[in-house]
Amino acid sequence: MNRYQDKSVIITGAAGAIGVAVAKRLGQEGARLLLVGSGRTPLTEAVFAVESTGGKCATVEVDVTTSDGVQAYLAAAGSTFGRVDVLINLAGIEGHIAPLTEQDDDSFDRVLLTNTRSVYLGIKHAAPIMIEQGGGVIINMSSAAGVMGMPLFGPYVASKHAVLGLTKSAASELGPYNVRVAAVMPGPIDSPMIERLEQGAAKVLGSVEAVRAAYTGLAADRRYGTVDEVAAAVAFIGSDEASHMHGTYLRVDGGMSALSA
Repeated sequence: MNRYQDKSVIITGAAGAIGVAVAKRLGQEGARLLLVGSGRTPLTEAVFAVESTGGKCATVEVDVTTSDGVQAYLAAAGSTFGRVDVLINLAGIEGHIAPLTEQDDDSFDRVLLTNTRSVYLGIKHAAPIMIEQGGGVIINMSSAAGVMGMPLFGPYVASKHAVLGLTKSAASELGPYNVRVAAVMPGPIDSPMIERLEQGAAKVLGSVEAVRAAYTGLAADRRYGTVDEVAAAVAFIGSDEASHMHGTYLRVDGGMSALSA
């Protein structure tokens, strides 16, 4: 498929496992990619994933929690590709794993800044560009935690609920201008992040095996998802095949969130 042939796509959080998978998938489908990193984790793996399959990409490292950083990556995409067709807000962190009564205030702020403020700023600054050029797509990364309560992950859960609220509000505002806004909601995905979550939660639940059994037990297929499954959902919802999907979200969680919403 070449659903993204010659489309300019920005991916924040591109150094993460899901970011790498999304970059590889869209590169294979013809996208011209701007991979955005924070500078803390190299973008080397993402660049290799794209270029090894024949894709094209450029990179930039900025702070996506600031207006200056967001405007910098949008300007880089404009100067490199001439337009911004798709913005994929993937930047995110899990934060401190502990009961709410034991959460660190600064850690809470970092989670909300990274997971929610970056999405808000991406929408705020990308929307005028997309409106002026006649349209575009913004995809936000939420989570099954965006519709569920989860012990030990209060700040993360709050941030992902907020992402869905921003997605719905932005979709209602921008739809008349041919700018689509939607979200993807992964459940636990086999990745370095879930490994960190397992280690953190094991301090409360007793063992990594107990944590894994609890998480996979909530999924209908009794397993973690894969980064490629998330990338496939992102690729679909950002494509013209999803042209009538505004303010919605695709769940890639094995049915986990169906238990609560």
